[in-house]
Amino acid sequence: MDELFPVAVSEVAADAPLATRMRPRTLEEYAGQQHILAPGKLLRRAIEADRISSLILFGPPGTGKTTLAQVIAGATQAKFERLSGVESNVADIRRVVAAAANRRTHMKTILFIDEIHRFNKAQQDVLLPEVENGVVRLIGATTQNPFFSVNSALLSRSQVFQLQPLPEDDLISLMRSALADKERGLGNLPLVLEPEAATLLARLSDGDARKALNALEIAALTTAPGNDGSIRIDLHAAEESIQQKAVVYDGTGDGHYDTISAFIKSMRGSDPDAALYWLAKMLHAGEDIRFISRRIVICACEDIGMADSNALVVAMAAQQAVEFIGLPESNLILAHATVYLATAPKSNRCTAAIGKASQEVREGRTLAVPAHLRDGHYKGSERLGHGKGYKYSHDFEGSYVPQAYLPEGRIYYEPTENGMEKRVKERLSHWRAIYEDAAKGK
Repeated sequence: MDELFPVAVSEVAADAPLATRMRPRTLEEYAGQQHILAPGKLLRRAIEADRISSLILFGPPGTGKTTLAQVIAGATQAKFERLSGVESNVADIRRVVAAAANRRTHMKTILFIDEIHRFNKAQQDVLLPEVENGVVRLIGATTQNPFFSVNSALLSRSQVFQLQPLPEDDLISLMRSALADKERGLGNLPLVLEPEAATLLARLSDGDARKALNALEIAALTTAPGNDGSIRIDLHAAEESIQQKAVVYDGTGDGHYDTISAFIKSMRGSDPDAALYWLAKMLHAGEDIRFISRRIVICACEDIGMADSNALVVAMAAQQAVEFIGLPESNLILAHATVYLATAPKSNRCTAAIGKASQEVREGRTLAVPAHLRDGHYKGSERLGHGKGYKYSHDFEGSYVPQAYLPEGRIYYEPTENGMEKRVKERLSHWRAIYEDAAKGK
Protein backbone atom coordinates (compact mmCIF):
# COMPACT_ATOMS: atom_id res chain seq x y z
CA MET A 1 0.00 0.00 0.00
CA ASP A 2 2.92 2.35 0.67
CA GLU A 3 3.67 2.57 -3.03
CA LEU A 4 0.49 4.56 -3.48
CA PHE A 5 1.93 7.38 -1.42
CA PRO A 6 5.30 8.91 -2.25
CA VAL A 7 5.10 10.75 1.06
CA ALA A 8 3.45 8.04 3.15
CA VAL A 9 3.88 8.14 6.90
CA SER A 10 6.61 5.50 6.81
CA GLU A 11 8.60 7.53 4.30
CA VAL A 12 8.34 10.95 5.91
CA ALA A 13 11.52 11.93 7.70
CA ALA A 14 11.22 12.53 11.41
CA ASP A 15 12.64 16.02 10.95
CA ALA A 16 10.24 16.94 8.13
CA PRO A 17 8.13 20.05 8.82
CA LEU A 18 5.06 19.45 10.94
CA ALA A 19 2.75 20.36 8.05
CA THR A 20 4.30 17.56 5.97
CA ARG A 21 4.12 14.99 8.77
CA MET A 22 0.49 15.86 9.49
CA ARG A 23 -0.79 15.55 5.92
CA PRO A 24 -4.24 13.91 6.03
CA ARG A 25 -4.27 10.32 4.78
CA THR A 26 -8.02 9.91 4.29
CA LEU A 27 -11.04 12.02 3.50
CA GLU A 28 -12.07 11.75 7.14
CA GLU A 29 -8.82 13.42 8.22
CA TYR A 30 -9.03 16.09 5.53
CA ALA A 31 -10.01 19.52 6.88
CA GLY A 32 -12.03 22.20 5.13
CA GLN A 33 -13.43 22.36 1.58
CA GLN A 34 -16.83 21.13 2.72
CA HIS A 35 -18.40 22.94 -0.23
CA ILE A 36 -16.96 20.19 -2.47
CA LEU A 37 -16.17 17.34 -0.05
CA ALA A 38 -19.11 17.20 2.36
CA PRO A 39 -21.11 13.94 2.22
CA GLY A 40 -23.29 13.97 -0.87
CA LYS A 41 -21.23 16.56 -2.75
CA LEU A 42 -20.18 15.73 -6.31
CA LEU A 43 -16.44 15.33 -5.69
CA ARG A 44 -16.99 13.26 -2.56
CA ARG A 45 -19.36 10.92 -4.39
CA ALA A 46 -16.95 10.61 -7.33
CA ILE A 47 -14.05 9.69 -5.03
CA GLU A 48 -16.06 7.15 -3.06
CA ALA A 49 -17.40 5.57 -6.24
CA ASP A 50 -13.96 5.61 -7.93
CA ARG A 51 -15.36 7.66 -10.78
CA ILE A 52 -12.74 10.38 -10.75
CA SER A 53 -12.02 12.02 -14.07
CA SER A 54 -9.25 14.54 -14.61
CA LEU A 55 -9.38 17.44 -12.18
CA ILE A 56 -8.03 20.96 -11.89
CA LEU A 57 -7.79 22.20 -8.30
CA PHE A 58 -7.17 25.88 -7.81
CA GLY A 59 -6.92 28.00 -4.72
CA PRO A 60 -4.48 29.86 -2.46
CA PRO A 61 -1.38 28.16 -0.99
CA GLY A 62 -1.94 25.86 1.97
CA THR A 63 -5.54 24.95 1.17
CA GLY A 64 -4.79 21.27 0.55
CA LYS A 65 -4.48 20.85 -3.21
CA THR A 66 -1.54 18.42 -3.08
CA THR A 67 -2.95 16.63 -0.07
CA LEU A 68 -6.32 16.16 -1.73
CA ALA A 69 -4.65 14.64 -4.78
CA GLN A 70 -2.81 12.16 -2.54
CA VAL A 71 -5.99 11.32 -0.63
CA ILE A 72 -7.79 10.67 -3.93
CA ALA A 73 -4.99 8.38 -5.06
CA GLY A 74 -5.19 6.37 -1.86
CA ALA A 75 -9.00 6.20 -1.86
CA THR A 76 -9.10 5.00 -5.47
CA GLN A 77 -6.15 2.55 -5.18
CA ALA A 78 -4.21 4.48 -7.83
CA LYS A 79 -0.48 4.94 -8.35
CA PHE A 80 0.43 8.53 -7.49
CA GLU A 81 2.93 10.23 -9.80
CA ARG A 82 3.98 13.81 -9.23
CA LEU A 83 5.49 16.37 -11.59
CA SER A 84 6.22 20.06 -11.14
CA GLY A 85 5.14 22.76 -13.54
CA VAL A 86 8.38 24.57 -12.68
CA GLU A 87 10.94 21.76 -12.98
CA SER A 88 9.43 19.07 -15.26
CA ASN A 89 9.70 18.94 -19.04
CA VAL A 90 8.16 17.02 -21.95
CA ALA A 91 10.57 14.10 -21.42
CA ASP A 92 9.37 13.74 -17.82
CA ILE A 93 5.77 13.72 -18.99
CA ARG A 94 6.48 11.03 -21.59
CA ARG A 95 8.32 8.89 -19.03
CA VAL A 96 5.42 8.99 -16.56
CA VAL A 97 2.87 8.34 -19.31
CA ALA A 98 4.80 5.33 -20.60
CA ALA A 99 4.95 3.83 -17.11
CA ALA A 100 1.24 4.49 -16.65
CA ALA A 101 0.46 2.71 -19.92
CA ASN A 102 2.46 -0.36 -18.79
CA ARG A 103 0.60 -0.68 -15.49
CA ARG A 104 -2.79 0.25 -16.90
CA THR A 105 -4.08 -3.34 -16.91
CA HIS A 106 -3.71 -3.75 -13.15
CA MET A 107 -3.52 -0.25 -11.67
CA LYS A 108 -4.76 3.23 -12.47
CA THR A 109 -2.35 6.16 -12.43
CA ILE A 110 -3.03 9.60 -11.05
CA LEU A 111 -0.63 12.17 -12.46
CA PHE A 112 -0.44 15.16 -10.17
CA ILE A 113 1.08 18.31 -11.68
CA ASP A 114 1.82 21.03 -9.20
CA GLU A 115 1.66 24.59 -10.57
CA ILE A 116 0.25 23.33 -13.85
CA HIS A 117 -0.16 26.91 -15.04
CA ARG A 118 3.65 27.00 -15.40
CA PHE A 119 3.49 24.39 -18.19
CA ASN A 120 3.68 26.02 -21.62
CA LYS A 121 1.20 25.20 -24.36
CA ALA A 122 3.41 22.48 -25.87
CA GLN A 123 3.78 20.73 -22.52
CA GLN A 124 0.06 20.89 -21.88
CA ASP A 125 -0.69 19.62 -25.38
CA VAL A 126 1.43 16.50 -24.75
CA LEU A 127 -1.00 15.54 -22.01
CA LEU A 128 -4.14 15.84 -24.12
CA PRO A 129 -4.22 12.40 -25.82
CA GLU A 130 -3.24 10.58 -22.62
CA VAL A 131 -5.95 12.35 -20.63
CA GLU A 132 -8.43 11.75 -23.46
CA ASN A 133 -7.60 8.02 -23.61
CA GLY A 134 -7.59 7.59 -19.86
CA VAL A 135 -3.95 6.46 -19.66
CA VAL A 136 -3.60 8.88 -16.74
CA ARG A 137 -6.05 10.69 -14.56
CA LEU A 138 -4.71 14.19 -14.38
CA ILE A 139 -4.97 16.30 -11.24
CA GLY A 140 -3.53 19.74 -11.80
CA ALA A 141 -2.98 22.23 -9.01
CA THR A 142 -2.70 25.97 -9.51
CA THR A 143 -2.94 29.15 -7.49
CA GLN A 144 -4.15 31.00 -10.60
CA ASN A 145 -7.55 30.96 -12.22
CA PRO A 146 -7.29 28.00 -14.64
CA PHE A 147 -9.74 29.59 -17.05
CA PHE A 148 -7.00 32.10 -17.80
CA SER A 149 -3.87 30.02 -17.28
CA VAL A 150 -4.62 26.48 -18.49
CA ASN A 151 -4.96 25.32 -22.08
CA SER A 152 -8.66 25.43 -22.97
CA ALA A 153 -8.50 22.00 -24.64
CA LEU A 154 -7.07 20.46 -21.46
CA LEU A 155 -9.53 22.42 -19.36
CA SER A 156 -12.48 21.07 -21.34
CA ARG A 157 -11.40 17.52 -20.46
CA SER A 158 -11.21 18.27 -16.74
CA GLN A 159 -13.53 19.15 -13.90
CA VAL A 160 -12.54 22.34 -12.10
CA PHE A 161 -12.86 22.70 -8.33
CA GLN A 162 -11.98 25.82 -6.37
CA LEU A 163 -10.48 25.37 -2.92
CA GLN A 164 -11.13 28.05 -0.34
CA PRO A 165 -8.86 29.32 2.46
CA LEU A 166 -9.49 27.26 5.57
CA PRO A 167 -11.74 28.85 8.22
CA GLU A 168 -10.11 29.74 11.53
CA ASP A 169 -12.02 26.98 13.33
CA ASP A 170 -10.58 24.37 10.97
CA LEU A 171 -7.05 25.71 11.44
CA ILE A 172 -7.41 25.60 15.22
CA SER A 173 -8.73 22.04 14.96
CA LEU A 174 -5.71 21.05 12.86
CA MET A 175 -3.33 22.54 15.41
CA ARG A 176 -5.10 20.75 18.26
CA SER A 177 -4.82 17.46 16.34
CA ALA A 178 -1.09 18.04 15.82
CA LEU A 179 -0.66 18.65 19.56
CA ALA A 180 -2.39 15.37 20.39
CA ASP A 181 -0.76 13.17 17.70
CA LYS A 182 2.18 11.24 19.21
CA GLU A 183 3.07 9.45 15.97
CA ARG A 184 3.31 12.31 13.51
CA GLY A 185 2.70 15.43 15.53
CA LEU A 186 3.83 17.06 18.76
CA GLY A 187 2.04 14.76 21.17
CA ASN A 188 5.23 13.66 22.90
CA LEU A 189 5.94 17.19 24.08
CA PRO A 190 4.29 18.69 27.20
CA LEU A 191 2.62 21.43 25.20
CA VAL A 192 -0.16 23.79 26.25
CA LEU A 193 -1.60 26.00 23.51
CA GLU A 194 -3.52 28.91 25.01
CA PRO A 195 -6.78 29.80 23.25
CA GLU A 196 -5.65 33.35 22.47
CA ALA A 197 -2.46 32.06 20.87
CA ALA A 198 -4.37 29.49 18.80
CA THR A 199 -6.73 32.20 17.58
CA LEU A 200 -3.85 34.49 16.63
CA LEU A 201 -2.02 31.76 14.68
CA ALA A 202 -5.22 30.81 12.87
CA ARG A 203 -6.11 34.40 12.02
CA LEU A 204 -2.68 35.40 10.76
CA SER A 205 -2.29 32.25 8.70
CA ASP A 206 -4.90 33.61 6.26
CA GLY A 207 -6.50 30.22 5.70
CA ASP A 208 -3.14 28.52 5.03
CA ALA A 209 -2.88 25.22 6.95
CA ARG A 210 0.81 24.85 6.16
CA LYS A 211 1.59 28.25 7.61
CA ALA A 212 -0.44 27.59 10.76
CA LEU A 213 1.16 24.21 11.49
CA ASN A 214 4.70 25.35 10.79
CA ALA A 215 4.24 28.41 13.02
CA LEU A 216 2.91 26.13 15.76
CA GLU A 217 5.98 23.90 15.43
CA ILE A 218 8.35 26.86 15.65
CA ALA A 219 6.60 28.04 18.80
CA ALA A 220 6.75 24.55 20.30
CA LEU A 221 10.44 24.06 19.59
CA THR A 222 11.63 27.52 20.64
CA THR A 223 9.60 28.11 23.81
CA ALA A 224 11.35 27.23 27.05
CA PRO A 225 9.53 24.98 29.54
CA GLY A 226 8.03 26.61 32.60
CA ASN A 227 8.62 25.73 36.22
CA ASP A 228 6.09 22.90 35.98
CA GLY A 229 7.91 21.43 32.97
CA SER A 230 5.19 22.31 30.48
CA ILE A 231 5.82 24.28 27.30
CA ARG A 232 3.18 26.97 27.29
CA ILE A 233 2.51 28.65 23.95
CA ASP A 234 0.99 31.97 24.93
CA LEU A 235 0.18 35.05 22.88
CA HIS A 236 3.77 36.32 23.01
CA ALA A 237 5.18 32.98 21.79
CA ALA A 238 2.62 32.91 18.98
CA GLU A 239 3.59 36.44 17.93
CA GLU A 240 7.24 35.47 17.82
CA SER A 241 6.62 32.29 15.84
CA ILE A 242 4.58 33.94 13.13
CA GLN A 243 6.53 37.23 13.24
CA GLN A 244 3.47 39.44 13.56
CA LYS A 245 2.19 41.40 16.51
CA ALA A 246 -1.24 40.61 17.89
CA VAL A 247 -3.56 43.57 17.56
CA VAL A 248 -6.27 44.04 20.17
CA TYR A 249 -9.18 43.55 17.83
CA ASP A 250 -12.27 41.44 18.30
CA GLY A 251 -13.58 40.59 14.85
CA THR A 252 -17.19 40.51 16.04
CA GLY A 253 -17.15 42.76 19.11
CA ASP A 254 -16.19 46.25 20.23
CA GLY A 255 -12.81 46.22 18.47
CA HIS A 256 -14.53 45.50 15.17
CA TYR A 257 -17.19 48.19 15.50
CA ASP A 258 -14.99 50.80 17.17
CA THR A 259 -12.25 50.55 14.55
CA ILE A 260 -14.57 50.69 11.54
CA SER A 261 -16.30 53.66 13.21
CA ALA A 262 -12.96 55.46 13.58
CA PHE A 263 -12.13 54.62 9.96
CA ILE A 264 -15.36 56.08 8.59
CA LYS A 265 -15.23 59.16 10.81
CA SER A 266 -11.66 59.84 9.73
CA MET A 267 -12.65 59.74 6.04
CA ARG A 268 -15.68 61.91 6.79
CA GLY A 269 -13.42 64.31 8.70
CA SER A 270 -11.00 64.58 5.74
CA ASP A 271 -8.03 63.10 7.59
CA PRO A 272 -6.35 60.63 5.20
CA ASP A 273 -3.55 59.82 7.67
CA ALA A 274 -5.90 58.72 10.43
CA ALA A 275 -8.06 56.82 7.92
CA LEU A 276 -5.00 54.94 6.64
CA TYR A 277 -3.96 54.00 10.18
CA TRP A 278 -7.35 52.51 11.03
CA LEU A 279 -7.39 50.75 7.67
CA ALA A 280 -3.94 49.28 8.37
CA LYS A 281 -5.06 48.11 11.80
CA MET A 282 -8.08 46.32 10.35
CA LEU A 283 -6.04 44.68 7.60
CA HIS A 284 -3.34 43.58 10.05
CA ALA A 285 -5.98 42.08 12.35
CA GLY A 286 -7.51 40.09 9.50
CA GLU A 287 -10.71 42.08 8.99
CA ASP A 288 -12.80 40.95 6.00
CA ILE A 289 -11.72 43.10 3.05
CA ARG A 290 -15.22 42.84 1.58
CA PHE A 291 -16.62 44.42 4.73
CA ILE A 292 -14.13 47.28 4.47
CA SER A 293 -14.88 47.86 0.78
CA ARG A 294 -18.64 47.93 1.47
CA ARG A 295 -18.15 50.62 4.11
CA ILE A 296 -16.08 52.66 1.67
CA VAL A 297 -18.90 52.51 -0.89
CA ILE A 298 -21.41 53.64 1.73
CA CYS A 299 -19.17 56.53 2.80
CA ALA A 300 -18.89 57.69 -0.82
CA CYS A 301 -22.66 58.24 -0.91
CA GLU A 302 -23.36 59.17 2.68
CA ASP A 303 -20.59 61.67 3.31
CA ILE A 304 -19.38 62.86 -0.12
CA GLY A 305 -22.42 62.55 -2.33
CA MET A 306 -22.84 65.22 -4.97
CA ALA A 307 -19.77 67.15 -3.86
CA ASP A 308 -17.77 64.60 -5.86
CA SER A 309 -19.80 61.92 -7.59
CA ASN A 310 -16.57 60.30 -8.77
CA ALA A 311 -16.09 59.11 -5.19
CA LEU A 312 -18.78 56.50 -5.77
CA VAL A 313 -17.12 55.47 -9.03
CA VAL A 314 -13.78 55.04 -7.25
CA ALA A 315 -15.40 53.19 -4.34
CA MET A 316 -17.24 50.76 -6.62
CA ALA A 317 -14.13 50.20 -8.71
CA ALA A 318 -12.25 49.41 -5.49
CA GLN A 319 -14.96 47.00 -4.37
CA GLN A 320 -14.83 45.11 -7.65
CA ALA A 321 -11.03 45.15 -7.74
CA VAL A 322 -10.85 43.72 -4.21
CA GLU A 323 -13.03 40.81 -5.33
CA PHE A 324 -10.88 40.26 -8.41
CA ILE A 325 -7.42 40.68 -6.87
CA GLY A 326 -7.67 39.42 -3.30
CA LEU A 327 -5.00 39.74 -0.64
CA PRO A 328 -2.36 41.01 -0.21
CA GLU A 329 -2.57 43.43 -3.15
CA SER A 330 -6.09 44.51 -2.14
CA ASN A 331 -4.40 46.56 0.59
CA LEU A 332 -3.21 48.95 -2.13
CA ILE A 333 -6.66 49.21 -3.68
CA LEU A 334 -8.35 49.94 -0.36
CA ALA A 335 -5.68 52.52 0.48
CA HIS A 336 -6.26 54.27 -2.86
CA ALA A 337 -10.00 54.50 -2.27
CA THR A 338 -9.52 55.56 1.35
CA VAL A 339 -7.25 58.47 0.45
CA TYR A 340 -9.57 59.56 -2.38
CA LEU A 341 -12.60 59.64 -0.11
CA ALA A 342 -10.76 61.31 2.76
CA THR A 343 -9.47 64.13 0.53
CA ALA A 344 -12.68 64.61 -1.48
CA PRO A 345 -15.05 67.55 -0.79
CA LYS A 346 -17.88 66.49 1.49
CA SER A 347 -21.65 66.79 1.40
CA ASN A 348 -24.32 64.80 3.22
CA ARG A 349 -27.22 66.63 1.57
CA CYS A 350 -28.30 63.58 -0.47
CA THR A 351 -28.35 61.56 2.75
CA ALA A 352 -30.37 64.23 4.52
CA ALA A 353 -32.75 64.60 1.56
CA ILE A 354 -33.69 60.92 1.34
CA GLY A 355 -34.03 60.82 5.12
CA LYS A 356 -36.45 63.75 5.12
CA ALA A 357 -38.47 62.36 2.20
CA SER A 358 -38.64 58.91 3.83
CA GLN A 359 -39.85 60.41 7.08
CA GLU A 360 -42.67 62.26 5.31
CA VAL A 361 -43.68 59.09 3.47
CA ARG A 362 -43.82 57.20 6.78
CA GLU A 363 -45.50 59.86 8.87
CA GLY A 364 -47.34 62.20 6.52
CA ARG A 365 -50.31 62.01 4.20
CA THR A 366 -49.67 59.86 1.14
CA LEU A 367 -49.60 62.08 -1.94
CA ALA A 368 -51.33 60.97 -5.11
CA VAL A 369 -49.47 61.14 -8.42
CA PRO A 370 -50.63 64.24 -10.38
CA ALA A 371 -52.71 63.34 -13.43
CA HIS A 372 -50.28 64.83 -15.94
CA LEU A 373 -47.45 62.61 -14.60
CA ARG A 374 -49.39 59.36 -14.73
CA ASP A 375 -48.79 56.69 -17.36
CA GLY A 376 -50.65 57.64 -20.52
CA HIS A 377 -49.49 54.80 -22.79
CA TYR A 378 -52.14 52.16 -22.17
CA LYS A 379 -55.56 51.95 -23.81
CA GLY A 380 -58.12 53.98 -21.91
CA SER A 381 -55.62 56.21 -20.10
CA GLU A 382 -56.63 59.22 -22.18
CA ARG A 383 -60.25 58.87 -21.01
CA LEU A 384 -58.97 59.08 -17.45
CA GLY A 385 -56.97 62.21 -18.21
CA HIS A 386 -53.64 60.50 -17.55
CA GLY A 387 -50.70 62.31 -19.08
CA LYS A 388 -52.84 65.24 -20.20
CA GLY A 389 -50.93 68.51 -20.01
CA TYR A 390 -47.55 66.88 -19.47
CA LYS A 391 -44.69 68.92 -20.97
CA TYR A 392 -41.77 66.97 -22.43
CA SER A 393 -38.65 68.69 -21.08
CA HIS A 394 -36.51 68.12 -24.17
CA ASP A 395 -38.92 70.12 -26.31
CA PHE A 396 -37.90 73.26 -24.45
CA GLU A 397 -34.77 75.39 -24.34
CA GLY A 398 -32.17 74.02 -21.96
CA SER A 399 -34.28 70.85 -21.61
CA TYR A 400 -36.18 72.50 -18.80
CA VAL A 401 -39.79 73.65 -18.49
CA PRO A 402 -41.48 74.67 -15.24
CA GLN A 403 -44.18 72.24 -14.21
CA ALA A 404 -45.24 70.61 -10.93
CA TYR A 405 -43.84 67.15 -10.17
CA LEU A 406 -45.37 67.02 -6.69
CA PRO A 407 -48.92 68.02 -5.81
CA GLU A 408 -47.47 70.25 -3.13
CA GLY A 409 -44.34 72.33 -3.28
CA ARG A 410 -41.75 70.55 -1.18
CA ILE A 411 -37.95 70.78 -1.03
CA TYR A 412 -35.83 67.91 0.28
CA TYR A 413 -32.49 68.37 -1.43
CA GLU A 414 -30.61 71.53 -0.52
CA PRO A 415 -27.11 71.44 -2.05
CA THR A 416 -24.03 72.91 -0.46
CA GLU A 417 -21.32 74.94 -2.18
CA ASN A 418 -18.74 72.22 -1.60
CA GLY A 419 -16.89 70.77 -4.56
CA MET A 420 -18.95 70.00 -7.65
CA GLU A 421 -22.16 70.45 -5.67
CA LYS A 422 -21.69 74.21 -6.00
CA ARG A 423 -22.47 73.92 -9.70
CA VAL A 424 -25.46 71.71 -8.94
CA LYS A 425 -26.71 74.35 -6.52
CA GLU A 426 -26.39 77.03 -9.19
CA ARG A 427 -28.37 75.00 -11.73
CA LEU A 428 -31.03 74.03 -9.22
CA SER A 429 -31.40 77.61 -7.96
CA HIS A 430 -31.87 78.77 -11.56
CA TRP A 431 -34.56 76.17 -12.28
CA ARG A 432 -36.35 76.83 -9.01
CA ALA A 433 -36.43 80.56 -9.73
CA ILE A 434 -37.97 79.93 -13.16
CA TYR A 435 -40.56 77.65 -11.57
CA GLU A 436 -41.45 80.22 -8.91
CA ASP A 437 -41.84 82.95 -11.56
CA ALA A 438 -44.09 80.67 -13.62
CA ALA A 439 -46.19 79.85 -10.56
CA LYS A 440 -46.66 83.60 -9.94
CA GLY A 441 -47.70 84.12 -13.54
CA LYS A 442 -44.67 86.18 -14.55
